[in-house]
Amino acid sequence: MSNASDKPYRHPRRGIIGPFLLVGIILAAWTGWWFYLAQQIETRLEAQVVALRAQGWTIQHADVTTTGWPFRARVEIPHASILAPSGHGIAAPEFIAEANAWNPDHWVILAPDGLTLTRADKGKVGVSGPALRASVSNLRARFPDLRIELVRAVFTPHPGAEPFPIASAERIQLETRPHLTEGEATTDEMDVLFNLVDARGRRGGPVEGATQEGQLSLALEGTVAHAGALKGANAAGIFSNWTRAGGQFTAIRGELGAGESRARLASDLLTVDGDGRLVGRVALTAEKPGAVVSGMAQSQSGAVNRAGAVGAAAATAVNGDRPVELVLEFRDGRTLLGLFPLAPAPKLF
Repeated sequence: MSNASDKPYRHPRRGIIGPFLLVGIILAAWTGWWFYLAQQIETRLEAQVVALRAQGWTIQHADVTTTGWPFRARVEIPHASILAPSGHGIAAPEFIAEANAWNPDHWVILAPDGLTLTRADKGKVGVSGPALRASVSNLRARFPDLRIELVRAVFTPHPGAEPFPIASAERIQLETRPHLTEGEATTDEMDVLFNLVDARGRRGGPVEGATQEGQLSLALEGTVAHAGALKGANAAGIFSNWTRAGGQFTAIRGELGAGESRARLASDLLTVDGDGRLVGRVALTAEKPGAVVSGMAQSQSGAVNRAGAVGAAAATAVNGDRPVELVLEFRDGRTLLGLFPLAPAPKLF
């Protein structure tokens, strides 16, 4: 004769269903958030395009798609072309922007199939390489953190375009971030870092001449004062507004390698004139500088003042291989080494 204690024990189903129900609720909520985020991304992107077009920009692209559920937001923008009113622009078969769905304040932008740079009045140049990328973060800050990196980049001018200064580079890096004073971001200053690693000049150009057919490397860092004035619809407007507001480059330090020549450089202050060219003095501690300027004198570039380069080469040759203290001056639209004009001063706009 059996009793109740002989019946098999049945586990309560509620304890099994509970965890699955909780996971289902979390997944549904996260999916809702992801689709809301995707919609916001596309809406804000289109609003930005409309605003730029109203300012005179020419922007074209095919249909934008957003994928990456559940943990990423991946925005694919095919056949994209962006041209500023100044005539400068960028285009690519496809741009891809990615961010973590839980941190849409940090984006990585890729050009996997290369890109084309349009230089106003100078034509287009193709850029290819295994890694052409940019990242931007802290978008709500006054000055977001920006990083642009080109790895093993090759530059190919389009037919009819002016030559590009370099033919290739192992790496090009540009970074900007808010300037910190005692650990706190200042209100109107921005730090800039630029690295050019193992660049080769175009055939017959000034870079090839200066490096004696070797490689050029440059590392620079400094601070941009009055960075809040860098506003405008194009490069000319941005930098001219900044210049009128008293914009300056300060605390500039760097190292330069050109073939067998090496130099450390420093400048406490550089400004920009009304024509967009640098103004100021840069102190150089150089090793074998004569090789650089004599190589420039042999360049086929029309931008190089060959007579000035020959004179500068002769003046520096007397030091032989010993380090020499020099001053590079940007004045009246020219770049001078001592009394010898070498080339036009670098032009920002």
